Amino acid sequence: MARKLISFDWAIKKILRSKANFEILEGFLSELLFTDIRILNVLESESDQEDKDNKYNRVDIKVTDSQQQIIIIEIQYSRELDYLQRILFSSAKTISEQMPKGKAYADVSKVISINILYFDFGVGDDYIYHGTTRFIGLHDDSELELSKEQKTLYTANKIADIYPEYYLIEIRNFDDVAKDTLDEWIYFLKNETIEDNFTAKGLQKAQETLDVLKMKPAERQVYERHQAELHREASLYESTYVLGKIEGKEEGIEKGREEGRLVMAKKMKQAGIDVAVIAQMTGLSIEEIGGVS
Repeated sequence: MARKLISFDWAIKKILRSKANFEILEGFLSELLFTDIRILNVLESESDQEDKDNKYNRVDIKVTDSQQQIIIIEIQYSRELDYLQRILFSSAKTISEQMPKGKAYADVSKVISINILYFDFGVGDDYIYHGTTRFIGLHDDSELELSKEQKTLYTANKIADIYPEYYLIEIRNFDDVAKDTLDEWIYFLKNETIEDNFTAKGLQKAQETLDVLKMKPAERQVYERHQAELHREASLYESTYVLGKIEGKEEGIEKGREEGRLVMAKKMKQAGIDVAVIAQMTGLSIEEIGGVS
């Protein structure tokens, strides 16, 4: 039976920032980006600054790799309608913060924003979405390409290699069937377990390092409080969101009924039926019927 492992958000917050455990993050990034990733260091991130506020529903880590790319990994539990703008702001802020003063624009860092989402986001059935920047001709639909000189300057093959790119991983859409090594990572992110036959990069190290049973009693207490708070927030959101939908639906139904009674009253008045009879048949007051025209 697969062992229960520490959740990835807690691992990012407390464990994976250590160089000794870079192998785990490197494995995840290598599988997702389909290239061999080597992490050089961890940069200060938003969750570092917000730790004192004890914010449970979001955690992030920002790293640089051997290609001098900045990779942001963020885990979000609570629903945010403006989440797309927030990750855009985050990548733009990262670029400006890491831009050396007095340097040319060619030195702007490449940013990859990876967002692991535990809430329903947008409309779509896939569980991994990838967004890049491309320039397409309005008249001939051709894609603008880099010149030979630009390729040398940027050390890139196409424009999308320069601009920020985004990955949205919608955990709820994953069907728990691991069809490849990337799916094995998604399975772990969703279920906090790793099956014995999984071979994805970094998962063996994760299985050894993130075992809940290896935690000290005091650490486990803090971790369990963290998990309980996540479940509480999720329940609070679900109950509020679902209740809001129900109340909105009921309000819509009642509004429809009211409009139906007014239409009926109008037709009955036009037919010359007595106001008292109309009131009895529709449930409307004499005043309400008087205002119908």
